Amino acid sequence: MSITSILLPIFFVFGVGYFAQRLLNLETKELSKLAIYVMVPFLVFRTFYEQPINTSYGYLVLYLLGLCTVIIVIVSVLSKVYGYNEPERCGLILASAFMNNGNYGTPLTFFLFGAAGMETAIILMVIQQLLMSTLGVYYAAKGSSVDSGVKAALNAVKRMPMVYGAIIGLAFQWLHIPLEKGLLDGVNFIADAAIPVIMITLGMQLANISVKAVDWRKLSTALTLKLIAAPVIAALIVWQMPLDEMTKQIMIIMAATPTAANTTMIAIQFQTEPQNVSSATLVTTVMSVITIPIVILLTL
Repeated sequence: MSITSILLPIFFVFGVGYFAQRLLNLETKELSKLAIYVMVPFLVFRTFYEQPINTSYGYLVLYLLGLCTVIIVIVSVLSKVYGYNEPERCGLILASAFMNNGNYGTPLTFFLFGAAGMETAIILMVIQQLLMSTLGVYYAAKGSSVDSGVKAALNAVKRMPMVYGAIIGLAFQWLHIPLEKGLLDGVNFIADAAIPVIMITLGMQLANISVKAVDWRKLSTALTLKLIAAPVIAALIVWQMPLDEMTKQIMIIMAATPTAANTTMIAIQFQTEPQNVSSATLVTTVMSVITIPIVILLTL
């Protein structure tokens, strides 16, 4: 399968969402809630219900924590060099440290590796959402006038239903609780709809982003860190991990995905450099048409 045939359906669906939003001006926030709070938890439940837990999950956690930490350190050093204040540093962290492995990386993995790669992709998505709901919210709050980043982070984690979907799925698996076929069919029906909906939602979110008064130094820094440095750092992290080749490939490719769309919503909510974070989300998504195929060719 060629790179074009892999990326074309992904960007086609993004494009459908983009133009639908331009023409219909839909309420993207509500559709995003539907995907995050209703559909994705069923997808996560199914994954944890059907897939046995093994030691590789611990390596996935270490990989994401390591990747995120290294980028935060790099951003902090660059902020010192460039003389950025705390809001600017935190905004650059939001634009650089969190990958879009949900509505970009997960479908990309599906088209590349099929159902075999979806287990790893979904586990990475859940862990990444936890990081964005804790570290992401913390830095967004730290760079704004909100009083307590830690309190906001903890409250955000409590509101993430995919976490509960994972817990319930694990409980059903460990307790050997069978699902009646009709009920399982219903779970599958909703879970299968999750990926297309979140892809369309990303396209709609991109249509709402306007690039105005861009700080090109910050944007170029975010582009370099997110699309070039991140996959290189990821490759170094996973190099010696005792994981199969497909899992390592997925981890590196996921690291090369654009800035997470959710960070735009977080930046807007806390008013932490929202314009620069939004610009990074849009431009990294567009530029990934060039960078993602290169990473895929070097990885596979």
